[in-house]
Amino acid sequence: MDVKDTTTTEKTTEDKPKSQVLQSCSTIGCGKPASMHCPTCLKLGLAPSYFCSQDCFKTFWPIHKLFHKKQEEQAVAKSKFNYTGTLRPGKISPRLYVPEHIKKPDYATSGIPNDEINSKFTNKVIEVKSFEDIEKMRKVSLLGRQALDLGHSLVRPGITTDEIDKAVHQFIIENDAYPSPLNYHNFPKSICTSVNEVICHGIPDDRPLEEGDIVNLDISLYKFGYHTDLNETYHVGKVAESSAYLVEHSYRCLEEAIKICKPGTMYRDVGNIIGKYIHERGLEINRTYCGHGIGNLFHIMPTIPHYPKNKAPNFMKVGHVFTIEPMINQGTHQDVLWPDDWTAVTADGQRSSQFEHTLVITEGGYEILTSRLSTSPALDFNVGIL
Repeated sequence: MDVKDTTTTEKTTEDKPKSQVLQSCSTIGCGKPASMHCPTCLKLGLAPSYFCSQDCFKTFWPIHKLFHKKQEEQAVAKSKFNYTGTLRPGKISPRLYVPEHIKKPDYATSGIPNDEINSKFTNKVIEVKSFEDIEKMRKVSLLGRQALDLGHSLVRPGITTDEIDKAVHQFIIENDAYPSPLNYHNFPKSICTSVNEVICHGIPDDRPLEEGDIVNLDISLYKFGYHTDLNETYHVGKVAESSAYLVEHSYRCLEEAIKICKPGTMYRDVGNIIGKYIHERGLEINRTYCGHGIGNLFHIMPTIPHYPKNKAPNFMKVGHVFTIEPMINQGTHQDVLWPDDWTAVTADGQRSSQFEHTLVITEGGYEILTSRLSTSPALDFNVGIL
């Protein structure tokens, strides 16, 4: 069996030519740019898998054919899965190519973040970043903000989250950076896109956004040896008042939490502040997913719960760098995982919204490394300090 060459030129929605967004070879450990696709994937109605050469495809075929079986099994699981809301998964396009010259984290090829996994077992101390560390994180965080602003500018009814993923991916690699989610524990895309009842880790696919949706774009990237992490939730066209209320207050609670950040603040107090604000407004806080330390590794100490009466240890010190990213739900705090083992949705199918920043503790309080710019597209409500 041979692969077929499907080299094409990507176009914008206005049908203007732009730089081609290359796929990455599906052979484990290869990662070269690829334009040849597996004909069996297309025959089975799967998103195409791409390969860089006939030799690579034939060498990997004994393993790749197991992928076909797994996809068929997942299709059966999806058909039997009791979805909590109206959203359904679409087709997921292949992993995109990252040029060889771009410095990559350890999991970029293997899919396993060994350095991060080992750090969780060997290092319980929160890293204090040096002046040089923080300066590099300022630079990568500015690039992360610009990438998120690009994604925000594309949000509208009719566009697919896959199209947004490709545009942001292209921006990131053109700036010699690596999209941190790509192949992290085998995550297949370069950003996370969480629509309506999706709490977090939604996988970009071919479903067009619809009028009245809300969508969260979660952007993380790696450059200068450091990661950054930020996200925002946007209206798609005109949304219901209940959705607008949810989105605005998911932003406001982050705003309130950041205000207390300074040397000496207990990390557990972040959840107490968010809890008081959110519960007074009749909303709920997801308890599964937390804020986290970040730096030369994607996820490190500390862990920062967003709900009240948590028992998170430690207090903030000058040089600590971490994210706060509360996920706020209209109904229950509980979540359910889709069969893809990534997409976390609300257990009752009601909507969820999230905002996230990466910040550093300073002598005077804090600095938001991923703060909005004067050029950032406006949010759907009046913003404050963030």
